[in-house]
This record gives sequence, structure tokens and C-alpha cells, in this order.
Amino acid sequence: MSSWQLLDYEKTEKDDEQVVNCVIEVFTELYRTYFVNELLVNHNLPIEIRAFRHTDIWRIFLLLTPWTLARLFLPERDPGIEIPSGWQAEERATAPFTVIGPAIPLDILGGKEQAHLNYHPKLGHYLIQPLIQSMEQFNKPEDAFNAWNEVIKIRNRVIEEQKRRCDWHQEVSRREFFAKLRRRASVTE
Repeated sequence: MSSWQLLDYEKTEKDDEQVVNCVIEVFTELYRTYFVNELLVNHNLPIEIRAFRHTDIWRIFLLLTPWTLARLFLPERDPGIEIPSGWQAEERATAPFTVIGPAIPLDILGGKEQAHLNYHPKLGHYLIQPLIQSMEQFNKPEDAFNAWNEVIKIRNRVIEEQKRRCDWHQEVSRREFFAKLRRRASVTE
């Protein structure tokens, strides 16, 4: 089995802030390197993290960028998921940038999800789950998060109507959207 390269931070509030700052730094760098001149990117949106939490072995949070709203899964220890060929840390260090890597099945909180493997030398291996991929229609971060919140409300209503329950689909509360670990970086500074 291939080994995951991990971001080296402990599970403390102070280290959570360092993780958030590191992720914002990495995605700001990605924006400036790969997206700053792209036409289909909403350059008015910042890079922002909301709803940071720990679940099982993952740090999970919502990441808003000018090119996507996504859920990120940063492992706190090796998740035991096979890393596909070409995605070892040594191989990715010299490979061209990829927005999302190969799809990986993910068992989390009793549910089955799918996310995409990715790698960055500062973050290690992580999974990214794109939620909204077209950001042009949003004027400010709240518009994007409100749009995602509407999707969640509809999904929860359908689950309720069908009398089903899925712990993973019990989405982030509105309070968590505005939690203290919310961080933002302007991409135009």
C-alpha cells in the first residue's frame, strides 16, 4: 500500500488555526500561479474557510476560492486508502499542477462518498470534493455559501420525506458557517 504524506499538525485549537492559515496560504499561491488570468474565475471572491471540524481521522472544512466551493478532507493519520500510481509525493513533486486528481471512494460516518485525491508539498495528500464549480454568479462569499445552504435544505427535505437518515448528510449548521476558525484571504491584495 502506498503511504500518504500528511500535514504535520496536532489536534489542538492553536494547531487548527495553523492548518487553516497554511491552507489559505497554499490556495492563495495556487490562485496567483494558475488562476489569476483565467476568464472563468470570479476574481472578486476571496479564499475563505468555514465549518472547520474534526471527524474520525479527518480535518474537514469548506473552502471557497475564486474557482470553486469545495469540501476538503485533510487526513490526521494515514487513512489506509490506496494511492494510485503517479500520485506518490515524490511523483507529484515534479508533476504539473492538477486541479483535481483521481476519484477515490471514501467511507465516512457510515456513508459512502467520493472525493478526488490531490497533493501539495505544503499540505501533503488530501481529498477534495467540489461542491460548486462555477463561481461567476456570486458577488460575495455569502452568496456562494447561501447557494450551497439551499442545496442542503432541499436534500434534507427529500431525505426527511423519504424517512431516511444519513449522518454524513447532516450538514454543517448555519452557526458553523460563521465559526471562529473562519479565515479569509483576499486574492487581489
